[in-house]
Formats: sequence, C-alpha cells, structure tokens
Amino acid sequence: MLRRFLTSRQDEWLREEREALTRLEGVLHRLDADPADVDTLRRARRQLDELFLLVVVGEFNSGKSAFINALLGEPFLPEGVTLTTAQIHMLRYGHNDRHIDPSGVVILAYPAEWLRDISIVDTPGTNAVIQQHQQVTEAFIPRSDLVLFVTSADRPFSESERAFLELIQAWGKKVVVVINKIDLLETPEEVDQVVTFVQEGAQRLLGIRPEIFPVSARLALRSKMAPEGAERDALWERSRFAPLETYILRTLDETERIRLKLLSPLGVAQRLAGRYMEVVRGRRSLLAEDVATLEAVESQLAVYEADMRRDFRYHLSRIDNTLNEMTIRGLDFFDETVRLGRLLDLLNPERLRGEFNRVVVADTVARVEAYVGEMIDWLVDQDFRQWQAVMEYVNRRAAEHEDRIIGRVGGDFELNRRKLLDSVGRAAQQVVRSYDHDRQAREIASSVQTAVAQTALVEVGAVGLGALLVKLLATTLADVTGLLAASVVAAFGFYVLPARRRKAKNELRARVDALRSQLSDVLTRQFEEELTRSLARIRDALAPYARFVRGEQEKLEQAERELSEIQAELRRLRLEIGEGQ
Repeated sequence: MLRRFLTSRQDEWLREEREALTRLEGVLHRLDADPADVDTLRRARRQLDELFLLVVVGEFNSGKSAFINALLGEPFLPEGVTLTTAQIHMLRYGHNDRHIDPSGVVILAYPAEWLRDISIVDTPGTNAVIQQHQQVTEAFIPRSDLVLFVTSADRPFSESERAFLELIQAWGKKVVVVINKIDLLETPEEVDQVVTFVQEGAQRLLGIRPEIFPVSARLALRSKMAPEGAERDALWERSRFAPLETYILRTLDETERIRLKLLSPLGVAQRLAGRYMEVVRGRRSLLAEDVATLEAVESQLAVYEADMRRDFRYHLSRIDNTLNEMTIRGLDFFDETVRLGRLLDLLNPERLRGEFNRVVVADTVARVEAYVGEMIDWLVDQDFRQWQAVMEYVNRRAAEHEDRIIGRVGGDFELNRRKLLDSVGRAAQQVVRSYDHDRQAREIASSVQTAVAQTALVEVGAVGLGALLVKLLATTLADVTGLLAASVVAAFGFYVLPARRRKAKNELRARVDALRSQLSDVLTRQFEEELTRSLARIRDALAPYARFVRGEQEKLEQAERELSEIQAELRRLRLEIGEGQ
C-alpha cells in the first residue's frame, strides 16, 4: 500500500529496510530469541504495508478517548472516570463496522475522510490498577508510526509517565506531547507554566524538545457539537485545539507520513539489534569462561599424561630391580655351584635344579606378579581419579548450559578392573605362550611345566634359565663320567668348569636381559595403550560440552559480526531518511 506513493529513492530505502529487517530476523532465530521479539520485528516489517498508525497513549483518565472524540467531532468512543478502555481500539475509515482482528485489536469503522490515510489507536490507560492494561499498551508501541502522548494538566509528567516515555523513546518512536484538560487551570499563565514544566522534563528525558500541544479535548468536542455562533467560537478558542488538529490533519501530509512510516521499523529494529548485541556479548563473556575451562582441562590432561609416564617408570624399575637381584643371585649361584668342590652335586641335576629355583628364582615370580598387579591397580585408580576430577570440574561449568548441550557430559564411567587387567595381561600372556614353545623349555620335566603354566611371565623366564642349567649340567655330567685319571680331574677343574661357569653366567645375563626387555616392551606397550585409552575416554566424555562450546563460539562470533553490520545499515538508513524533528 505504501509503495504507491513512493519516489524512486524512497522505494530504494524501503527495499533496503526490508532486507535489513529480514536479515535481523534470521539472526534472532539463530540466537533462539524470545518469540515475542521476533513477532514484534515481523509486525514492524508488515507495518510498512499498512496505513500510517497514530497511537494515543497516556495514563488512566488523562483524556485519551476524549481527545479522539474531539478529533472526530462526536462522542464516538466511551469516556468516563472508570476503566473504560480495556482493549486496543483502532479507528479506520468505513461505515458501521466493528470486529476484532486475530491479534485481539478491536477495529472500529468511522466515515472521517482523514481516516483514509491514517489509522488512529486508542490504548488502555497506563499506571492503571489492572496491570494487564499497561502491558497491552506497551506491547502495541512498536507498531506505532507516531505516538501522541497525552498527559493531564492537573498532574502533568508524573514519574510513571516519565518511565513510559522512556519506553517509547527506546523503540525510536517520534513523540508528540498533548497536555489535556487545560480548562482545569485558572489562567493562561498557569497553562504556560505547565507547558514549560513538561517541555523541560521531556527534553531532559528525550534529549530533544518535542512538539507540545496544550488543549482541552472536552471544550473542543463541545465546540464542534455546538451550533454555529459566538459561543461555539469561544469554546473553540478556549480549547486551543486548532494547532493540534492542524498538525494531525495538515502537517502530517503524505511526505511526512511516509518519512515517519519508513523510520518507524528502523527504531524497532535498532532496539532489538541493540538488545541482542548485549545478549551476544553476555553469552560470549560466559563462553570465554568455558573456553578457559576446556583449555584448563587440556592442561590438566597434559600434566596427568606426564605424571603417569614418570610414575610408570617407577613401577617398571621395581620389576627391573627384582630381575637384577635374581641375576646377582644367579651369578653367585654359578660361582658357588659350578666348581670342582661340588663335583658330586653336579652329578645330581635334579637337586641342582631345585636348589636353583629355591636360591636364584626364589620369590622373583611372586614379586613381579605383585608389582604388575599393583601397576594395574595404579592405572585403574589414576584413570578413575583423573576422570572424576575432570568431570566434576567441567560439569560445574556445563551446568550453565545444561538445557542447550546435546548429549550428556561425562556419561557413565564404569570402573572395570578385570577388563583392564585382561587388557594389560593379554600381550604378556602371548609372550608366555611363545616362550613355552621354546626348544629348551620343552626339555623340562612335566611337573615343572605344570608349575610354569600356573605362573606369570617371569617364571617362564626362570624356567628357561632352569632348562639352561639342566643342559649345562648334562654336558658337564658327560665330561665327569668320562674322567679316568686324577690329572684329567685336575684339568676338568682348571679348564672345563670355569669355561662352563663363564658360559652359564653370560647366558644368564643374556636371558635375563632378553626377559627384561620383553617384559618392559610388553608392559610399556600396554601402559601406552591404556593411557591413550584413558585420555580418549575423558575427551570423549567431554565431547558434548566441547562441541557445544565450539559451536556456540562460532555462532556468537558470526551473530556479533552480523548484528554489527545490521546496526551500521540501520544507522545509515535512519540518517538518510532523516530522523523526526
């Protein structure tokens, strides 16, 4: 409807304005804005296609309905000291029609020619006993193109009126102030004093000097309803209604109405853009703490990872020390056993093997098994403690966004020691099986093999050493049974046994080193897998929160950029179209 009267430049402004408002609506949707705000913006955009909307507001019993009746020239709207206006009433051009539109506004038809170009709205009184009346009026302000603010001469510019005027200004609406009921004042000087008081107060509040019209709507209506004559003219003169009527019916010509019509949605859009820019910045400030939380968690995990590797070396060193102690005992055992003085013992390999297991192997198997078990318990405990600490820390922050995070932060952490034990032990058991297939291990008696099957990795190493000893003793026994003379025995003591002893020591060291290396590799590999799994589990548990933070950060950064661009565009349009004077 508006487009029919526009110049090409005005038409361009209208197009640009629609684009800016549509873009702003898209941003509000992405920010999950209050549906009422989105609806307000849509109404403001639709308002561009409707008649110029003059909205009359003011406190209860300030004379709003009386003013409109004076403008119409008859008591069309009910008046009184009671709460006569409980709904929005919109007057449009027409004949004998009354209906309620979908938004609940009462549409009234009246055959005044000037209503062909202007719709006038009567609102419920503000500062009324019924709070809903004020809320209805406040909600309608964004739809207005011009606000006629009616105050009463006997109580002008009250505190509640100041507050309501601030609301009107916040929506960027042009305001014209009507001081009604000047007939209650005794002299023209009193009227001038009231005008000055309202003017100064409004200027301090709005930052501009609004147009102010002191009138008596009651006298104006009486004048219009009176027969022609001196009395009618006197009433009209005393009402001082002419300048206001001229302003509404003449000054608000087509050009001025179009200008105000184009400016009106800009004020609404600027208010909403400003409001949600504050929302975005508030959310970004809150989100900065979430980003810091995730960075702190990553820092904690890095420390946790370093501490775990350091402590693992300690656990591994205990196993290494146990193997070193067995090596030392083995070397001492060979020095004590493989010598000529124990030749008779060398003839009894079963006895030597038992002694080897008792003296050299001793409690090595049990100790290593215990250390591996303690290491597994340590892994489980540290994993759980770190997971619990991180989840408690993060959930304190995540609770701020609980209603908007997709997925549960943390989930269930199941402490499953057996699963971890199996995982750590699986590769070790593979080493056990492969070592069982070694040729030397097969030479051990079945009773020893049964015992080996019931022990851990280190015992397999010990069995290998036992097999080595048996083989060594077997060759030594063959040498002993071949002795025929004392000289040969001496040679055996001086040459054969030392060589066998050196070989046994070297093989002992080599086999223990190989065992140590295998055990270290297996445990290190399993530790790294468990540490990686532990860190991954924590990061997976954090994933919903981290996704939310990253996604929200990107969304808010984009929203802030767009809102800034939209605000710049709205300011440009407002400047070019020209703010109301």
